[in-house]
Amino acid sequence: MASREALNAKHRIVSAAPVEDDSSFELKLRPQRLGEFIGQNKVKENLSVAIEAARSRGEALDHVLLYGPPGLGKTTLATIIAHELAVAFQQTSGPTLEIKGDLTALLTNLRDKQVLFIDEVHRLQPALEELLYSALEDYKLDILIGQGPSARTHTMDVKPFTFVGATTRAGLLSAPLRSRFGIVLRLDFYTNRDLQVIIERSGEILGVEIDAAGAIEIANRSRGTPRIANRLLRRVRDYAQVRGAGNIDLPTARAALEMLQVDRHGFDEVDRKLLLTIIEKYQGGPVGVNTLAAALAEESDAIEEIYEPFLIQIGFLDRTPRGRIATQLAYEHFGLTPSRRQSSLF
Repeated sequence: MASREALNAKHRIVSAAPVEDDSSFELKLRPQRLGEFIGQNKVKENLSVAIEAARSRGEALDHVLLYGPPGLGKTTLATIIAHELAVAFQQTSGPTLEIKGDLTALLTNLRDKQVLFIDEVHRLQPALEELLYSALEDYKLDILIGQGPSARTHTMDVKPFTFVGATTRAGLLSAPLRSRFGIVLRLDFYTNRDLQVIIERSGEILGVEIDAAGAIEIANRSRGTPRIANRLLRRVRDYAQVRGAGNIDLPTARAALEMLQVDRHGFDEVDRKLLLTIIEKYQGGPVGVNTLAAALAEESDAIEEIYEPFLIQIGFLDRTPRGRIATQLAYEHFGLTPSRRQSSLF
């Protein structure tokens, strides 16, 4: 069972994990077409070509695997694929599919060329994966009827469909499942410029007046993640309405984010605690993730999936075979000087 701290990690304002109050806003802000989707240019280009080719042939699109850190738009892209193909869309997640009957019901009720989206596909049970293989390859479903010597296999046809799987941990996918995806796309963290455009678009949809300086200030602290950018925008909007003039400019955005204790790199108290633990308690590292998890009273999965990716991306943390190492940038951020031993590792 995850620790209370690991569960609470989802409720950090700078966590990319979805929380309940995000869903209604995300639906309102979610783009419907590839042309409206900002950033991820290589992903969009690959999808655009594949979708146009499938439409011209009148076939179902090849199965698609979307992977990368949370909050970057995997679910949004799955819905866009369905809209661009003008087909039905069905969404579920790996953990909610518990028995073969759940998956069988989904597959047998699919419409022609429909998009079936399974989030957290790496958490699909092995028995369900095996059931899925023939459906993905041959659009057939093998169902075992009865038990023991009298058991027999009944094969059912499934309408051609597009399976879109999303995962934050592509390395946990089994090789047989991964091999059945014809299109494999990685989503990367967004540039601050792309996030500024997203924030300005979201502000327009929400009816919030925001200038370019205010938008870039929020973007700079959004950890390269649209979900965090939109969450911070909502909190800054509240601050502007209560303590400002209602519009978001640079001073208002900066004051609101300082109140939220989100610093110029998008770090909150948890990020600072993680880095300082490595620097002060373990002399900058290397330190194993399990040791670090114990020191922080966290789950190792939470550290690997939620905290580390962005810190590694911007160069504050290194992941080595011997463990995690705080970099020179981390020391400079806290105004600290690395030891002679630690300097030799940089």
